[in-house]
Amino acid sequence: MSEQDRRGNEHLDEMTCLLYVEGQLDHARAQEVSSHTEHCPGCRTLLHALERESRLLKRAMFEDEEPLPARLAVVPGRSARSLQWVWAVAFGLAATGVYALYTGYIEPWMQQLEQAGFGGTNLLGLLIFQGAFWKGWQSMLSLLEVLAMLTLGGFLIVLLRRRLRRGSALAMVLGGLCAAVMLPATASATETRRGDYVEVKQGETVKGDIFLFCHRARVDGTVDGDVFVFSQDVNVGGHVKGDVIGFSQSVRISGQVDGNIRTFANNMTITGNVAKNVLAFTQVVTVDSAGKIGGSLTIFTEILSLDGRLGRDLLIFSKDARISGRIAGGIRAKGDTLDITSTAEVDGPVHFEGNKPPDVSPQAKLKSPVEYQKMEHKPEYSRPRFYVWRVIFIAAIVLFGMVLFLLMPKFTEEAIVVAEGIGVSVGLGVLVLFAVPIAAIIACCTVVGLALGISGFLVWYASLHYSQLVVGALLGKWIIGPTREIWPLIGRMALGYFLLRVAFAVPYIGGWAKLGVIIWGLGAISLALYRRFQPAMPAPSSASAVGMQPA
Repeated sequence: MSEQDRRGNEHLDEMTCLLYVEGQLDHARAQEVSSHTEHCPGCRTLLHALERESRLLKRAMFEDEEPLPARLAVVPGRSARSLQWVWAVAFGLAATGVYALYTGYIEPWMQQLEQAGFGGTNLLGLLIFQGAFWKGWQSMLSLLEVLAMLTLGGFLIVLLRRRLRRGSALAMVLGGLCAAVMLPATASATETRRGDYVEVKQGETVKGDIFLFCHRARVDGTVDGDVFVFSQDVNVGGHVKGDVIGFSQSVRISGQVDGNIRTFANNMTITGNVAKNVLAFTQVVTVDSAGKIGGSLTIFTEILSLDGRLGRDLLIFSKDARISGRIAGGIRAKGDTLDITSTAEVDGPVHFEGNKPPDVSPQAKLKSPVEYQKMEHKPEYSRPRFYVWRVIFIAAIVLFGMVLFLLMPKFTEEAIVVAEGIGVSVGLGVLVLFAVPIAAIIACCTVVGLALGISGFLVWYASLHYSQLVVGALLGKWIIGPTREIWPLIGRMALGYFLLRVAFAVPYIGGWAKLGVIIWGLGAISLALYRRFQPAMPAPSSASAVGMQPA
C-alpha cells in the first residue's frame, strides 16, 4: 500500500485541519486534505466546525464591543447589598476627611487671612491674586460655586464615560476645561512692553493693564489697570490705579498704588502710599517713615523694618523684625526675634511666637502687653494629632485611588502590568518627574500657555499620588495574588499603599524610598498611557491569509 493510500484511509487530525483552514499547508498536502474530506464524513464535519470557529474568532477580533450576556449583566441582589457597606464606609471617610481638613486647616487659615486684610476673598481668587491673571474669575464669589462647578464636571465625566469611548470623553472634557479657563476676560486693554530698560514716562497714561518684561523697569506715569512686571529692578514712582504684581530682585514703591501689591523679590522698599494690602515673599522688607499702607501687611521674609504707617494688621513670618512705626491693627508674628522700639504704636493685640522673648521698649505705645510663646521644636511624631492626620490622609488617598480605579479600571490594570517591568518604568519615570514641571513652568511664562501650564502641573501633581497607588496595587498583588476583579484589586491597593506608608516613615531611608516609588509609578503610568494611544495593528484578513497559500 502506497503512502498516499495509507493517508487516505486514516482520519485527519485536528491540527492538520486547522492548518488547512488557516492556509498554512503546502499545495500538495492541501490537495490531499481536500480530496480526503470529499470521501470522509467525519473529517468533513471536523473541517466545517473549525471553519465556523475561525470565522467567529475573526469576527470577534474586528468587533469593538461584544454584548454581555443578560445573565451576567444582572447583578444579584445579594451582591448589590453587600457593596452598600463599602460605599457607606467610603463616603463616611470622605465626609470625615473633608470636615477635618476644613476645621483643621481651611477655617483657621481663612480666619488668619481675614485678620490680615483678605476678608471676602475666596480660595480660588486668592490663589490667582484676586483675578490678576484672569479677570473673569472675579465673578466666582464663593467656594461653593467652585465646588458646584467641580461636581458638575464630575457628573459630565461619568455621563460621557457611559456614552462615548474613554479617549473621546477625556478629550472632550479636557477641551471644555481648557476652553473655560482660556475664555477672554472682560473688555479691557492689555499692553506688553519688552526690552532692557522699559518705562512708563511721566505724564503718560496707560489705559488698562500692562505687562513689563525687562532688565530694569520704571513707572512714573499713570496706569489705569494692573501692572505685571518681570524684571531685575522695579521702581514705581507714578500712579497705579490697580494692583502691582512683581517678580523681581529689587522692588521700590515711591508713588501711589490704589490696589494691592503682590511681590516675589529679594528686597522691597516702600516710601510711597499703598491704598490696600501688601503680600510679599522677600528677603528684606523696608517700610520707610514716609511709607503708608492702608490695608494689611503679610510677609514671609528674613528681615523686616517697619517705620511707616500700617492701616490694619501685620502678619509676619521672619527671622528678625523691628517695629518703629504706627500699626492701626494687631501683630501676629513668628520668628527668631521681635524688636518694638520706643516710637512704635500698636492699636491691637500683639502675639509673638519665637525663640527669644520680644524686646519691647517701655516708651512703646501698646494697647495690651505682648503675648509671648516659646517656639517648641518637638518632633512631629511625638504629638497624637500627627497620627490622627496620618490616618485621615491615608484614608483620603485610598478613597482617591478607589475613585480612579473605578473610573479607569482597564488603564489601571495596564499600568500595574507595566509596573512589573521595573527597569523601563524607573528610567521613564525619572524623565517624567523632572521634564513635566519644567515644561509647565516654561508654558506659564507665556500668557497663552498659562492655562496649559497650570493644568499640566496639576495633573503632574495628582500623578505623584496615583503613582504610589499603582505601585501599592502591584505590591498587594505580589502578597495576596493576582486578580481580575476591581474590588479585590482595590483591596490589594489599600494593603500595598499602607505598607508603603509604613516604609516611608522609616528614618533616613523613608524619603528615598518614597522618591523611588514615585519614579517607578510615574514611569509605569506614562508607559501605559503611551501604549494606550498607540494605533493598533490591523489583523490580517482571511483573503490575505488565503493569498499567502502557495500555488
